[in-house]
Amino acid sequence: MAEAAAESRYLSAGANRYAAAADWSENSLVAFGSDANVCLWDASDSRGISHILSGHSAHVRAVKFLPRYDGDNGVVHLVTGGDDQQLRLWVVDSKSGTASCIQVVQEHAGPINCVASLRGTASGNGARQIFVTGGADATVRLWNFNGASITLTQTIKTTRKYMPLAVALTSLDDDGNAIMLAVAGTTSLIQIFTASAADGQAGLDFSLQATLPGHESWIRSLDFTREKPQQGSDIILASASQDKYIRLWRVHQGTALSVLNAAGLDLSADALTPGNKIHKITAGTTKYCIMFEALLLGHEDWIYSARWSRAADGRLQLLSASADNSLSLWESDPESGIWITAARLGEISREKGATTATGSIGGFWTGLWSPNGTTVITLGRTGSWRRWDYDATEDVWKQNYAISGHTRAVTGISWSRDGIYLLSTGSDQTTRLHAQWAADTSFQSWHEMSRPQIHGYDLNCISTLGPSSFVSGADEKLMRVFTEPKAVARMLNRLTNTTAADVSAAPDAANMPVLGLSNKAITALPSPEDDPVSNHNLDLPLSDPLSTDRRDAPPDPATALPHLQSALDVAHPPFEESLSRHTLWPEMEKLYGHGYEISCLAASHDGRLVASACRASSLNHAVIRLFETDRWTEAKPPLQAHSLTVARVRFAADDGLLLSVGRDRQWVVWERAPPEEAEGGLFRLVQANSKGHARMILDAAWAPAVGDDGGARVFATAGRDKLVKVWVKRAGGGSFELGTAVTLEHPVTALDFVPEVTPEGLLLLAVGTEAGKLLVLTLKVEGAAVEVVSTLAVRSELCLSKAVLQLAWRPTREGQSARELAIAGEDGSLRIYSFPSL
Repeated sequence: MAEAAAESRYLSAGANRYAAAADWSENSLVAFGSDANVCLWDASDSRGISHILSGHSAHVRAVKFLPRYDGDNGVVHLVTGGDDQQLRLWVVDSKSGTASCIQVVQEHAGPINCVASLRGTASGNGARQIFVTGGADATVRLWNFNGASITLTQTIKTTRKYMPLAVALTSLDDDGNAIMLAVAGTTSLIQIFTASAADGQAGLDFSLQATLPGHESWIRSLDFTREKPQQGSDIILASASQDKYIRLWRVHQGTALSVLNAAGLDLSADALTPGNKIHKITAGTTKYCIMFEALLLGHEDWIYSARWSRAADGRLQLLSASADNSLSLWESDPESGIWITAARLGEISREKGATTATGSIGGFWTGLWSPNGTTVITLGRTGSWRRWDYDATEDVWKQNYAISGHTRAVTGISWSRDGIYLLSTGSDQTTRLHAQWAADTSFQSWHEMSRPQIHGYDLNCISTLGPSSFVSGADEKLMRVFTEPKAVARMLNRLTNTTAADVSAAPDAANMPVLGLSNKAITALPSPEDDPVSNHNLDLPLSDPLSTDRRDAPPDPATALPHLQSALDVAHPPFEESLSRHTLWPEMEKLYGHGYEISCLAASHDGRLVASACRASSLNHAVIRLFETDRWTEAKPPLQAHSLTVARVRFAADDGLLLSVGRDRQWVVWERAPPEEAEGGLFRLVQANSKGHARMILDAAWAPAVGDDGGARVFATAGRDKLVKVWVKRAGGGSFELGTAVTLEHPVTALDFVPEVTPEGLLLLAVGTEAGKLLVLTLKVEGAAVEVVSTLAVRSELCLSKAVLQLAWRPTREGQSARELAIAGEDGSLRIYSFPSL
């Protein structure tokens, strides 16, 4: 089996919502957990995710870059842990672009929640490289890294059996021989451990020295820093909690009196109040003191992370991320020493309990600093990253576009008929539109450009109906039809440098009422000349989706948000708040008839018919229903042949044949009835094979017409019996016969043919398996026989960690130099691979 020359064009994946599931390296590389994968994103590059690393078998909760071991040679090491209890060591070569796992260790007896490494070492040769992990097994484990592997050196069992959610390490002295460890989690206390090693690695053994009270709920984040850049300065510990507060603690070398002097307290007053209790600790023979320094107030909900950074001018800054949808940048006032909010980024929910359906992003789960401290990124509930860059000339933080992706399985994908954009839908209850940004003619990067549907049910399938509409099915008994609004169409035309279909009759925009599932079309407010209340100069305003639930009343100009045109009239991919608020598509129709959750659907190539099926365990529900799109009515009677859930329906290229496969192990071919016989139904059964596979059939695909006269019909089926079967019907009549059966190592879950025959008259079939493997089969059809000319396997690092749920070749466009394949994964990733040699 040869290796396919596949190249990654676009990788999209949402981040896991854990405070410790992301980290930013010294070379601008961001790593974050996404389902069971680890994604690498070069934040300095507009191309988005560069690699998706597979290996974990469950959600990744903790991600941490280790300090450089051998200087700046372009190689960085990464440790990750998750629900599979595994700790993985990765090596990432930023110069060659390669990344691989070099060691797997499983010492924890529960999920790994957090990782912390020692910032820098006393000796430049990396003599001491240690990091710690905290797990749901109520243990903290210390590890040594020697540049090539990691070894466990100590296990600490937490008292009172709480689960660590945050850990932090710091060197207490300039030589790096005394080290402090802070641990906190599902308790309101912080435990302080110290260790001292007089000579290299010898004698490194942490012991409990103090317990810091003060917080009133679980503690989510800990981070150490030096108060001043100079050596010997005090250490400040920041702790963020679910009690909505951040506490700062001062660590000082010396006596209790000296720590009071360092804190700047008035010794004539009663400085030793219960809240200012001084905790005395030792590391080796050196004494230290810890006392409460400051309480930071301002957040209105749980605080998930607090991280230190030092500005170029030496100012100490603290970044906190909260579930109240805001980031706060804290600084100490140089005159009074009081910690104040220097900047506030994000937003405050306008409604208590607001959800993504009403425009809220659902809180921030982590906040990260860039290495130089001029950029911050944060992760929201939707799995998308938001980014702000500091503009020193204006002394302001400006938002910039970042990356986004599904947070759960991608269950359906569909290309637009012209191949300009790709629609994806998933179990995270969103539909997303992805397209190429034509910002630079030398390279076109892919981005999420619109979020047409935000639903209340898991979405299962999707199909485009034309250049500006689609239909989707979910875990509900109906399907919904959407059309593209003017504002989104104009934005797409501008960003993709294309000319789409005429949308002059389309609605201006859409919004979703509170507690609603239907996107409602909205129209523009009166122009400023006609509306004395509005003082805007643009002609496409947007009503606030949070301000009203009136279905028919026009938006109130007095409460209008900034105009929609201004929100989407941008020269870059839209920001996350625009995606979730301003790029919805209005819902035009609902298609009823099924009795259970929609399992699959397909639109005909001319857009006039929609075929659909639902989950079923009986003959009555295992039917295929056809809907005519000109009147949006069901064409009866439904097509009945299956006895269990229909897993896939596909129209042939000319829409004359319809193929259905199901969990009852059979495939059925239906033929379009002549107009004079249409009263008995639009389609009639042509052939059914009740024993098409030995186990359930999960997917099927039509091939383009082949043969000298182009009259031969070919389709392929994919089964859980690990077989891909190709069926052929000769030109001039007869029935479909088995042409060949290809045996694979794993159950086959997805298929799709390239829509054109190659110049040599061959067929190209993409195959995806339950194990995430990808293959491209080259088939030669001669009569009723099919020969497998070649089998190309996509290299393992490009394969998925879970099942491939759907495949779709991009329609060929003018100037396209290579075949492009879209891949929907159960691991929550959406990928587009290019095959230059096909």
